Amino acid sequence: MPTPARIHVAHALHEVFGEGGRVPDIWDRNLGEDAHLAQALLGLCLRRWGRLQAWVKPKLKDPGRGVPLGTQVALAMGLAQLAWLPGVSDHAAVNESVTLAGDRDLGFVPHKGLVNAILRKAAKNRQALAAELEALPPSLDRSPAVERALKAALAPHGAEGELEALWARLQRPPRADFRLLKGDVPDGLAPLPELPGCLCMEEGAPFPRTWLEAAGGMVQDRSSQALLAYRWEGPVTRILDACAAPGGKTTSLALRHPDAVITALEVHPRRADRLRRTLEQRGVAARVIHADAAEWLERAEDSFDLILLDAPCSGSGTLQKHPEWPWLPHEDLPRLTGLQRRLLAAAAERLAPGGLLIYAVCSWLPEECETHREWLAEARPDLAAAPVWPGSLGVKGESSEGPSSVFRPDPLHWEGEGFQGFAVRR
Repeated sequence: MPTPARIHVAHALHEVFGEGGRVPDIWDRNLGEDAHLAQALLGLCLRRWGRLQAWVKPKLKDPGRGVPLGTQVALAMGLAQLAWLPGVSDHAAVNESVTLAGDRDLGFVPHKGLVNAILRKAAKNRQALAAELEALPPSLDRSPAVERALKAALAPHGAEGELEALWARLQRPPRADFRLLKGDVPDGLAPLPELPGCLCMEEGAPFPRTWLEAAGGMVQDRSSQALLAYRWEGPVTRILDACAAPGGKTTSLALRHPDAVITALEVHPRRADRLRRTLEQRGVAARVIHADAAEWLERAEDSFDLILLDAPCSGSGTLQKHPEWPWLPHEDLPRLTGLQRRLLAAAAERLAPGGLLIYAVCSWLPEECETHREWLAEARPDLAAAPVWPGSLGVKGESSEGPSSVFRPDPLHWEGEGFQGFAVRR
């Protein structure tokens, strides 16, 4: 029987390629030390799925014939271990993949012999296997949706010719960033000079799980931290976080404005409950409301001095953290952009005179942000652009010295997620 780590990886790959679903956040729960192997193996399979399948194809008797998903998964996992995980023995990489191929739920029993033959031959020269796989075109690992997202990421900075460089950067597994909430900074974390308050893991440092569980700090991507490091001198007594879970941005808003009354909306009941528990653990006072943000905003009579709308989006800017994104269906973009505009229109109605509205998405696609900014400028002439971020975090054509009302870090030189946003004041 395959090890639990490999079974978990196989289930995650079936979820992505068989069901078109994201890898669940808790997919590696209860694996203990084996989680490291599982995380490395899953990341390799997802980031190099296209080239793994392309390498296998000419080895088949009938290359034009479709290959069952169970066979694809077993071969991808075996080849990834042989090519890129030198700590895994030949025996483990081959035999456990063959056993996996024979599993009636996760494999394809008639192809056990095929999987065995291909992997045993590949194991005879692991260095050659790795070289052959690395020599295949990187574009094999990119879907049309990825090509479009990368071009959209680079265009505002005039760097359309750097697509391969950006893709290569995004293939490196991300390193977590943190924010201190109380007490001392634990060993292994160091401040990021260009972003005060942001902490980064030092090379080889252990993940600070105990510190996080004690609410001494929180994981927060540097893009989120930079977005919330806005410069705003207006009075802020009432804050709305319109799409609040899991609570990192709500916490940051509370740290920025400790005397403000915060309302946090979340549409999913479980995420709303988790949000309440997280904020309580961190000592953040907020009114958490389980509600559809658009519906709540449209019927509410409250007004707010500061509104953060981190809207539901395609997630195209999270390619590095979510290597399954290239292989997911993306047909719901029109629905998402329609929801974003509805949320933005409703949020603008609830902005108090003199207030600040920040809109953001973890996406590079222009129709999820820039198009909305242009529409809002025409639809609401009472709102004005609010330059609240350093020009270096804006886009080409704006002064890199003066402040910017657009948040759009250059993805070639910025290690955070692909966030974009804009700010307006009333």
